[in-house]
Amino acid sequence: MTIEPSGDATWPAVLTWQAHGAPRMESVRVQLNGNRIKASGRIIGGACSEHPAFSASYDLVTDEAGVTRRLSIRTAIAAGERQMSISRDEEGTWMVDNGANHQRSAFDGALDVDVILSPFFNTLPIRRAELQKGSNDAEVPVAYVNLLDLRVEGATVVYSSSADGISVISPASSSTLAVDEDGFVLDYPGLAKRI
Repeated sequence: MTIEPSGDATWPAVLTWQAHGAPRMESVRVQLNGNRIKASGRIIGGACSEHPAFSASYDLVTDEAGVTRRLSIRTAIAAGERQMSISRDEEGTWMVDNGANHQRSAFDGALDVDVILSPFFNTLPIRRAELQKGSNDAEVPVAYVNLLDLRVEGATVVYSSSADGISVISPASSSTLAVDEDGFVLDYPGLAKRI
């Protein structure tokens, strides 16, 4: 089921989600230009059974087709701060740099990044495959980023659109999402709801 946007239909916009059952929020400023997305966001979480207290900020840029070009993330937990950058070149090779290690991988042909604990990053494949507009299925290889330790690995996320919403099966969960007409998550049961 696609739900109309709640006043966020003009761009740029700030979108904010509150976690279901966990002390965590995400807020992101999004600029759209066709399929191109530029986003700057922050995720904060209090200590709970899912994660320690943390703060993370990110900057994302996609190309004109909505394919991720680069993502930088900075995190802070009580033990210290970390940062990483990930970028994708024209040949489809991802370069990951966290200061201590450099990694090069195709991540099985991934065009997107997916960041654990973030509803925002689901928007990237949803918009590119236009899943918010009708019944489509997409098996999406992603560069999957663990937000707390900034580990990056290849994974596959499966999206299927239906009258009930967009079902998603990821390495972390499976659920049926409600999205607005632009493909941005309104509710990801078990993860977060837009406020």
